[in-house]
Amino acid sequence: WTEEERKQFKDYEKKVKELNEERDKYRKSLEAELKKLQNSIQESTQAFDEHLKRLFERRVKAEMVTNQEELKISNLAFSLLLDEELSSREKFLNNYLIRKQHEKSQTSEAVRKSREDLDVYKEHYDNLLAEDKVMDRSFKKEFSEIPGHQVDILYKLFKRRPRISKQKTHSETTSVVPFGELPGSDKLNKDAFAQLMKAMDELDNISNMPEGLDPLVWNHFCMTRRAKVENEQKVKQKAADLLEMATFLRKRVEEEEKVQQEIERVFHELILLQEEKVRFQLNLTIQILLKQGQVELENFQLVLEYSDAILINKSIIEDLNSVIRTQGQKKVASMMESKDVHKRILQIEWEHKKMEMEREDLNQKAWDIQMLFFSRDRQKYLNEPNYEALISIQIGIMEQTIAVLDKTHKKNVENCKKLLKKLGKFSNQKDIANYTLSCNLREELVAVSERKDICNAMGSKLTCEKIVKERYENMMQQQKLTNISKQQAEQISVLQTEVERLRMKTFPALVQM
Repeated sequence: WTEEERKQFKDYEKKVKELNEERDKYRKSLEAELKKLQNSIQESTQAFDEHLKRLFERRVKAEMVTNQEELKISNLAFSLLLDEELSSREKFLNNYLIRKQHEKSQTSEAVRKSREDLDVYKEHYDNLLAEDKVMDRSFKKEFSEIPGHQVDILYKLFKRRPRISKQKTHSETTSVVPFGELPGSDKLNKDAFAQLMKAMDELDNISNMPEGLDPLVWNHFCMTRRAKVENEQKVKQKAADLLEMATFLRKRVEEEEKVQQEIERVFHELILLQEEKVRFQLNLTIQILLKQGQVELENFQLVLEYSDAILINKSIIEDLNSVIRTQGQKKVASMMESKDVHKRILQIEWEHKKMEMEREDLNQKAWDIQMLFFSRDRQKYLNEPNYEALISIQIGIMEQTIAVLDKTHKKNVENCKKLLKKLGKFSNQKDIANYTLSCNLREELVAVSERKDICNAMGSKLTCEKIVKERYENMMQQQKLTNISKQQAEQISVLQTEVERLRMKTFPALVQM
């Protein structure tokens, strides 16, 4: 490169460097501005989110309050409707009860009147029945003047009644009022009575009179029978009316009982209604805002209905919890105290066992000490206060005794040496004598063998006598040895007794611990 090109190149590099520096500065300024804008955007976003959150919380609270008020309005409307329904039902039951009570009073009055009428009518019926019986009984008295067989014939005719066609009874005729007066009942009764009287006229005809009877008596009989028939007809009519009245009274009594049951049912329903009304008035539905942790229910599973819950003041729960904590602390303290007591009891039992074992060990040691063999030296060591001086004295005595024993031993040794010399001489003499005797023994043995041969030659007689003699000698020797063994056994037992007595003297006399 030329100088000018180099200069241009340097200028170019300088300008490029300046341009890069300006570019870096501009980029850094842009980055700083970008960060500033991002921070401002983030702050604005956070502020907007917080403001939106507050607005949302206000909206939730407003909706909650609105829903609570709507729920209160719904509960109040339901309570008003329920109260109105219960009041209308109670009013209806009261009106119905008043009607039934009025009906009950009317029915009771009708029953009372019906009973009075029935009693009066029954009294009339009883009177008619009594008159009919009196007429039946007084028949023979009225005709006592005529003969008896005619009286019997007349009595049969008196009992005879004409046959008439039966009319329709009241039960066969329909009527709107079953127990009231039938419209055609009087007419039917009159028609039946007219037919009966017409039939009685036929019976009262003179052609039906028995033979030999006075016409005046027959007329009197006809009048009496007609009166009896009329009375019977009245009795029948009264009986039918009495039965109808009794049926009417029974129906009235049943109606009265039904009305009474209906009144009792209405009373019971009124009582239940009043109880339900009081329950709804006392068991009110209230709305309470509770914080989390203030609801204490079993099996709480986010339910919105607390029909069996109880509203309790917070102070009561806190007091109860404090009492529970106090009682728990007392219980723990009592448990710790009982634990310490149990621990002390175990320790005392262990110490007691230890002392028992020590006592047994000491008793065993005392028994061992008591059974221990104590010599006289040990007794002296235990009893003598100056045992060392006594030992020194005994040592001196023993030394003197040893010196005396040495002198005596030397004398005995010299005597024994002298005795040995004498015994040596005596032994030589005995050896000589033994040699002489051995020579004589050989000669005697030869003689014995010769004699034995002679005896064998002589026979067995001498041998039997010899055997008997040997047996006798053996028996005598055995008896002698037996006596000697008995004497020695007695001596041994005496010696053992003496040894045991001497050994017991060496035992220490100790008292039982």
